[in-house]
Amino acid sequence: MSTPNIILTGFMGTGKTTVGKLLARRLQRPFTDTDALIVERDGRSIADIFAQDGEAAFRTWERTIALELAQQQGLIIATGGRLMLDDVNAEALAASGHVFCLTAVPDTILARVKDDEKRPLLNVPNPAEQIAQLLAMRREGYGSFPQISTDGKTAVQVADEIFLAVGG
Repeated sequence: MSTPNIILTGFMGTGKTTVGKLLARRLQRPFTDTDALIVERDGRSIADIFAQDGEAAFRTWERTIALELAQQQGLIIATGGRLMLDDVNAEALAASGHVFCLTAVPDTILARVKDDEKRPLLNVPNPAEQIAQLLAMRREGYGSFPQISTDGKTAVQVADEIFLAVGG
């Protein structure tokens, strides 16, 4: 019998990587972060990929990784914030397991990522407004997956919620 993957999607700062690592430890399964895997394979930071080759090159990397991971089983996968908004990526990964979209309100997201210099989307005069706008643009895509709010919860509480949702 196969072991379905558990795929975590959602906006930056919602806890995908942190929760994913906790779930992997608890379930004794391999963890992978799609952004980290792209950086490892390409040898450059995501910001450098964007700057040197453009967004299309990065999205090609995402597609390659998504299709590859969808062929495996038993993984805990944290995706980049837009990876699951691509229909091909979403269809492939959703067919391989359970997808959960971690959510948080803009103020929570900003508090979590404000000191992270690797967030080029937030290098704007009003990052709170930018977060709200991006969330609004992504609402429909994220809304196609079961939602788990991370507001006011620890990563352990969120991991427990997902563990119970998958029959743990």
